[in-house]
Amino acid sequence: MDWIVKNVNYLYAVLAVAPVIPFALVYYIYGAFVKDRKKAFRMAMDVTTGLLIGCVAVLFDKIFNSGFGLYGIMLVMLLGGGLLGNLQFRKRGAVNVKHIVKVVWRLGFSP
Repeated sequence: MDWIVKNVNYLYAVLAVAPVIPFALVYYIYGAFVKDRKKAFRMAMDVTTGLLIGCVAVLFDKIFNSGFGLYGIMLVMLLGGGLLGNLQFRKRGAVNVKHIVKVVWRLGFSP
């Protein structure tokens, strides 16, 4: 059982350090099934965002010698979602949570 966890951690580390590999894999494989390159690009971006968030959290923990990396990223994402939800509520009178989650998650992909 220990070797499974070790191999999964190793695989995650390789994919997170070289995000071009999972991006390209998801883009081409999902694109072959869906036949829509825009949808495939968005899916690849969503998958890569999860890997990059984990990578940045670990780097933050190593550089600053803390355990706050992932929590800090999640805090910023929650605050961004709250601000976007407030803006959407003031403009439209209702909140589309699915849209806000998608926007915050995709903003996490950009530098």
